[in-house]
Amino acid sequence: MTAAVGRPPVARNEHLTFRANMGAGRHGWLRLTPAYGVRLVRESISRLPAGSVVTDPFSGTGTTPLAAAELGHHGQSVDVNPFLIWLGRAKVRRYSPETLLAAVDATREVIRTATRTDRDAILWQPDIFNIERWWTPGTLDALKALRAAVDAHEGPVRDLLDIALCRVLITRSNAAFNHQSMSFSAPSEKSARASARDARDSAPALFDRAAAEATISAFALEMDAVAQSARFALPGSAAIHQGDSRTRINQLKEADLILTSPPYVNRMSYVRELRPYMYWLRFLNLAGDAGDLDWRAIGGTWGTATSKLNGWRPETDTPVDDAMAAVCARITADGGKNGPLLATYVHRYHHDMWLHFQAVTPAVKRGGAVSYIVGNSAFYGHDVPAHTWYAAMLRALGYMNVEITTIRKRNSNKSLYEYNVSARRP
Repeated sequence: MTAAVGRPPVARNEHLTFRANMGAGRHGWLRLTPAYGVRLVRESISRLPAGSVVTDPFSGTGTTPLAAAELGHHGQSVDVNPFLIWLGRAKVRRYSPETLLAAVDATREVIRTATRTDRDAILWQPDIFNIERWWTPGTLDALKALRAAVDAHEGPVRDLLDIALCRVLITRSNAAFNHQSMSFSAPSEKSARASARDARDSAPALFDRAAAEATISAFALEMDAVAQSARFALPGSAAIHQGDSRTRINQLKEADLILTSPPYVNRMSYVRELRPYMYWLRFLNLAGDAGDLDWRAIGGTWGTATSKLNGWRPETDTPVDDAMAAVCARITADGGKNGPLLATYVHRYHHDMWLHFQAVTPAVKRGGAVSYIVGNSAFYGHDVPAHTWYAAMLRALGYMNVEITTIRKRNSNKSLYEYNVSARRP
């Protein structure tokens, strides 16, 4: 039986979002704006018996498997994005005292090398369009020097150095996080004049002194924070797998609980949010790579993924086709030239989620539970009730005790909420 779902006055509850992860040890290593909060995850798994298996088929930054390992369980997750696989594995690794001591020595070496790097040295930089919009010249010089110095290291130490580099390149960028999606703000006229003055005053053979020194100092601070949080041992265990959540992943153990937050049906691209990290760590090379990766993800519409929607056709029916067709028809009618494209996007998203629910069900123990944190969306004033359609698909697969619980109001748009769609496999 599905619980009654209304639209009560629910608070935004930012303690249940990624904002709560900042400062929460390894959970705060890198920011991903749409990610859900560790507090919500811990509350969901706190009542499980020790040693339970918790699966997240949409790994993201690894919040669920890390939280499971912290609480003495076995966490496992799947993601299609190789950068997120790398990040998740780095977050759940056990770092020995010897590794952490080596990381301290490596940090000193990286800082020393970057500081002494000649400004005129030809160093690699990512092929990001209009890269000067992201970082000032002095900051970019320092990031290139840090990248080259980190490249001299390998193994777990290299991973920790790379995480610190990622943190620096975001904190020293023009990135703004004052709304749901990452954006960039141009430096103020005052700061631009200051950067130009610093560049004139710098020694000609070295970096833009003020910006470069601030960036290298930031790296030292970020590396210290990363190493400190890596010291704490994990009572449980975790495994991060690369794979497509629409197909069965044979490496997964049967789960006592599926706990996940899939991409929302709101056209927000995780690849877009991750681009600065992925370019600097060489997971992306050309602009088209981002679009290709986003097309392989559920709900992706970045770059070439959007144009590919025009040729997409479903490979199977879903239990919500009739309800979805009615909503898509309204989006098509009221969306102008973009209406048909967005209607196809909504159809493909829920088609792919139906493939996922079918694929993941055999990986849930009999009597095991599932919990999907998801939000609805709206296009041209028409509600896309993903939570309701999730529940319908779970029921069609024979799940019992299907419930929809309102978690929080997502933003100033009064129609957008976040829900927990939960059920139990008989």
